[in-house]
Amino acid sequence: MPGRSAVALAATSEPSGLRERVEEVASNPFSGPITVPRRVALAGSGIEAYPFVLGGSTFGWTLGADQAADVLDRFAGIGGELIDTADSYAAGRSESIIGRWMAARGTRDRVRIITKVGRHPDHRGLAPETIKAAVDGSLARLGTDRIDLLCFHGDDPEVPLEESLGAVDALITAGKVRAIGASDFSPERLIEARVLAANGLPRFEVLTTRYNLMERRAFEGAPELVAHAQGLAVLPYFALANGFLGGAVRRRRDIRRDARGLRQARHLSRRGLRVLGVLDQLAFAHGVQPATIALAWLLARPTVAAPVASATRPEQVDALVAAASVPLQRSEIVELDRASA
Repeated sequence: MPGRSAVALAATSEPSGLRERVEEVASNPFSGPITVPRRVALAGSGIEAYPFVLGGSTFGWTLGADQAADVLDRFAGIGGELIDTADSYAAGRSESIIGRWMAARGTRDRVRIITKVGRHPDHRGLAPETIKAAVDGSLARLGTDRIDLLCFHGDDPEVPLEESLGAVDALITAGKVRAIGASDFSPERLIEARVLAANGLPRFEVLTTRYNLMERRAFEGAPELVAHAQGLAVLPYFALANGFLGGAVRRRRDIRRDARGLRQARHLSRRGLRVLGVLDQLAFAHGVQPATIALAWLLARPTVAAPVASATRPEQVDALVAAASVPLQRSEIVELDRASA
């Protein structure tokens, strides 16, 4: 819709409550606190926030600093609080961009930072000294004195989990880390971690995992059962299947010739088009975007606390944040389940 402002776009696609907030903050996104209709607690992490996480994996990779700042402005301006990044995203540039944005806007106390360690080129793995050095590096890039939620970015079978958790315990005592989570840990390792937590080591409160309408099988089953049994807050990343569930790619000629486009192309099949068809129908019925419905489906899952998705333009943020304001009917959830089975 060329020539239309972000507010005009939001006004035609989002629920009225969100639309009013968008219009209110459009001229000055940092004019004051914003009330959002729904908040969730991330298990026992001490974090309570609006149930959507803005992914920072594109910052410093496909988005430059100014473009990322525009997206972050929009996100914070309409009440978003959770920002996800990692020390390995663009070799640390994602964290640096977020850090400079927080300093310039004075938003550090209004947002919660989730970052991950274990895959930075200079700090690979989860050995105690590596974790300590990685966290210090993240704190420096983010320009802050604490990480709200630190996740282990994948397992490290070469290091006893007890040692890794012990290193984080020292960081929590020092005030550098508030809570911890795991990214892509197996059910067996999550169970081991819970046993260690029962003996006094820090407890995983969050699980980040790849999960969306197009990629269900790896999570549904044992990982979902363990997450539910342990009361973990699940944060599904790639919640829009690399953007495929936004609906822009429906034919081979729509695919961009880059890494993101190649990932989207994997879903361009009869099943993928079937899922997009149902998303289109439900989006029309609710007066929102297909991406909103895809995230609303995730939020209807019992273990999911907040999906993680990225945006390349500020106006895309509105459709993502709107998901928590779209309660899907049981029949609509079943329809999506069947289309994506």
